[in-house]
Amino acid sequence: MTPLSMTEALEYMKEEDSNVEIKKFIKKFTNLKPEKAKEMRKKFEGFDLMKMKPEHIAKIIDLLPKDPENLNKIFNDVSLNEEETKKILGTNEEVK
Repeated sequence: MTPLSMTEALEYMKEEDSNVEIKKFIKKFTNLKPEKAKEMRKKFEGFDLMKMKPEHIAKIIDLLPKDPENLNKIFNDVSLNEEETKKILGTNEEVK
């Protein structure tokens, strides 16, 4: 089981009446296309940071933090150094 961002989860939802409301809800809170979310996930996984877990990646894609303060809220269980923070935030800006 891999944690997915909300955008990535949309791809797995079938076209059923029960999912229409859920899809509307998710689209309200997401700004990325699924392709961009996948691209971001690949880049983050390519960093090979031991501190970055799959659930962190999903939250970064969902929230798209713009500054170190907001990024550190996602990584509340570990501390990122300045280089790691810049690398992650730089990727957020690249992919948008």
